[in-house]
Order: sequence, then structure tokens, then C-alpha cells
Amino acid sequence: MILFDLDGTLVDTAHDLAYALNLQRVRHGLAELPLDVIRPYASHGSKGLLAIGFDLSDTDDTFATMRDEYLAIYDEVLTRKPILFDGVSELLARLEANNIPWGVVTNKPRRFTQPLMQSIGLLTRAACVVSGDDAARPKPFPDTLLMACEQVGVDPQQCWYVGDAERDIQAGKAAGMQTVVALYGYLSETDQPEAWGADQAIQAPLDLLAFVNLKLSAVC
Repeated sequence: MILFDLDGTLVDTAHDLAYALNLQRVRHGLAELPLDVIRPYASHGSKGLLAIGFDLSDTDDTFATMRDEYLAIYDEVLTRKPILFDGVSELLARLEANNIPWGVVTNKPRRFTQPLMQSIGLLTRAACVVSGDDAARPKPFPDTLLMACEQVGVDPQQCWYVGDAERDIQAGKAAGMQTVVALYGYLSETDQPEAWGADQAIQAPLDLLAFVNLKLSAVC
């Protein structure tokens, strides 16, 4: 089985995440930020977005209030412009043609994951969809990845996990899976994916087929 992170791996959600952040900035009397400034933080949830948008950390007194405000705004726009990364549609079709199940494990809360997956037509195709609040501990802990395996009835050692953040690789390795870092995702200039210890790295979604296509069809 192939498990994917959602934001920055399967779906380019940066446009809507940035749109929500800029709506919040305008609400607080600040100018909008360019998409290319916000984009590297799109995989880091509200914590990362509020850091770049308002120079806030999760230890600041106003963080919880600002986070709730941001999430309320994002709730209104999250299906405005989600885009599958180039090659993802063909990749998933190829996996399905080879009877290789695939699923999604994301730190995104379920209240956002479900409508987003529905809007891009993937909700009913995925073998499982596990959100960050479905388990006690989200990534970098392995809990949600192991939950996905339990739902599908697959041994974690027969799974690959693909993600664009260090916590994705940490979670996959902790779960005993093969890991792949998506270099086309939301990496910043300070990220060092070569140091994360992933088993493979891909420059584009279809590159994954070189590693998993026929290898996994024999065990899934």
C-alpha cells in the first residue's frame, strides 16, 4: 500500500491556505503577502502560517485566538482552488490499475480533510483517509500511519509513506515503513531533505512508480 501526505504531496493547497492567511492579515490591517512567501509554510499547518503571517509562535498569548480565527476563515475557502500536482492523477490511476491500494494520512484536521478530498474527487477512491485528529498523536508520531494500516488490514512493512516534510519521514520510519520525500512539495530554503533519512526522494509524483509499481503489486 502507498500512503500519501495530503498538502504538498497529493494536492497543491497553498493557494487557498495563502488566500485565507491574507484575508486574516487584511482583517488586522496588514498588507497581503505574495504566494511565493507563504508557499514554503503551507505544509506546516496553522503554526507555520501564523509564524510567517504574524510572526507568532505557539507560545504567544494570542496564538490560540489567532489560530481559531485563521481556521474559521480557511473553513470558508478551503475548496476554492485545490489542485492536484502534475502527475498525481496518472499516478493514482496507475496504482489502481495494478491493484495497489493507496490512502492518505495527513495532519490536517478531519473537518478540513473530508471536504477537501471530496472536492477533488478522491474521497471514495482512497482505501483510507486518516486525519491528524483521528489519533492521540499526529505526525511525527506513527499513530495515524499505524491506524491507516489497521483500517486496510496491511502490514506497515508492506507500505510506503510519501510526504514533503521532515515529520512525514520521521513518522513513516517510526511506523516501520519505507519512506519517500516529495521534493516537489512545500520545502523551504532551510530544509535539508537529504538529512531526513528517507529511503527515496522523488522530483515529481510519477517518479514514485520506479520504486513501488511492480514491487508492491506482489504483496498488496
